Amino acid sequence: MVFSSLTFLFAYLPITLLLYFMVPLAWRNLVLLVVSLFFYGWGEPVYIVIMFVSILIDYTHGLLVEKYRHDDRKARWFVGQSVVFNLLLLGFFKYWDFLAANLSLIPGISVPQLGIPLPIGISFFTFQTMSYTIDVYRQDAPVQRSIIKFGTFVTMFPQLIAGPIVQYKTVAKELDHRINTSEDFALGCRRFCVGLAKKVLLANAVGKLWDAQLAASMGGTLTVAGGWMGLLAYGFQIYFDFSGYSDMAIGLGRIFGFRFNENFDYPYLAASVTEFWRRWRMSLTGWFREYLYIPLGGNRGGTVKTLRNILIVWFCTGFWHGASWNFVLWGLYFAAWLILEKYVLRGALTHTPALIKHTYTLVVVFVGWGIFAMDDLGVCGQYLSACFGGAPLWSSIDGYTLRSYAVTFLVLILASTTLGRRLFARLPQRAERIVTPVLMLASLLVCTAYLVDGSYNPFLYFRF
Repeated sequence: MVFSSLTFLFAYLPITLLLYFMVPLAWRNLVLLVVSLFFYGWGEPVYIVIMFVSILIDYTHGLLVEKYRHDDRKARWFVGQSVVFNLLLLGFFKYWDFLAANLSLIPGISVPQLGIPLPIGISFFTFQTMSYTIDVYRQDAPVQRSIIKFGTFVTMFPQLIAGPIVQYKTVAKELDHRINTSEDFALGCRRFCVGLAKKVLLANAVGKLWDAQLAASMGGTLTVAGGWMGLLAYGFQIYFDFSGYSDMAIGLGRIFGFRFNENFDYPYLAASVTEFWRRWRMSLTGWFREYLYIPLGGNRGGTVKTLRNILIVWFCTGFWHGASWNFVLWGLYFAAWLILEKYVLRGALTHTPALIKHTYTLVVVFVGWGIFAMDDLGVCGQYLSACFGGAPLWSSIDGYTLRSYAVTFLVLILASTTLGRRLFARLPQRAERIVTPVLMLASLLVCTAYLVDGSYNPFLYFRF
């Protein structure tokens, strides 16, 4: 079940809200746990078992870490067990077939591929539960003694299947005690409607263009102009898909009394690749920084160790996204640019005009999206080669495509900036009270019409 579906919008969500707000405060965690398990089991009920095992293992290990806090060796042992369990769980379901296929290429080695479907959201909830025991050990978060509350944290449906990655320490107090106010409900609904519009009206609107240009590349008819239009289309699609889902998750969390951290901060306004990654998918980059980069030593210990740490973190970041070499290449591609900016380009970028820095950043990022999007490295090389002169410059089809998508691209560009937020902030308070519900209702009606009428509604987040 996805947020941008009629089933979710007009069946699951209304029933969930009714159940949640009709029970006493003391029962709301239990209700949220039950409805979240139902949400998770909608597609693959059998994987609820994995969810229960994950909850039980990390819940008990959190208690064991707290119990043996006075004995650091034992406490570290239980943290290690939790981390290893989560990594093995993720590795088996997500990477077994990839590793089996690559090991079987070695003469004399044959490892069977199991073809097991990937449990939805496993990349997210394993990272969340893994960080819980680490934070309990570090005393950054209190141990949770209620398995209902801990299960609610792990399974909370707003962020269960696609993030943002919520660290336990950021919601620990709200799990124990939260107040559901009408203001939070209204702000959550508004944020959800914004995210739904991003996904349905913007991401879906440009996704077909990327599919068409990729097909043209595979058919040998891609041009330079068509190649770049395709990269722009995918870059906008993935941004509004990812950020739209995050907005919906943050909005739903606010409705239920939780305040999740922001996940995107207008990343396409960045003036360097380094700044881009401070603005893009901040919950994931923050997780890798806090639980991998800094423990490895971060930028302490000299240049060689810093380079090593950056390469390790970005290899893992790429591989986390999927069991395919293009994701590994994508991670190392950005590691290379971050290293260049840190050690070679830093001085030059400081004195470069803002427009040039911004253009450079977008070119690097959108080329990176090309690597990210194409699992077949041969197809990827062919496509990017066309973008950089390995194909005719222009065709009559490109002119038609540009005219067809000109308004769409203009809207996407403006929506990627802070213009809308700034204009809305300048409204008088009385006008804002009138305009807000009108826009929310209009967006919900238009999105519903698109969902009823259209069949193109991919959720890119589900790949991960």
